[in-house]
Amino acid sequence: MKPMTYEQHLDEVTTLITEKYGIEDEVAIAMVMRAQAADYFSGHDDDPAICTLDRAHEDARVVFKKYR
Repeated sequence: MKPMTYEQHLDEVTTLITEKYGIEDEVAIAMVMRAQAADYFSGHDDDPAICTLDRAHEDARVVFKKYR
């Protein structure tokens, strides 16, 4: 499977949070932005190969638990 761009990955994580946890878009976006500000996604930016759909599911779970 072809990796997503960093921006696509962040969008996918945001979408998954809204779908899996019933969170409003604005709240999910804020969570992802907090995670990004805390450098949670810095490895993703350094190595775009990890920006996969499977990783997006994992990241959505972690971001929801840690940054809500």
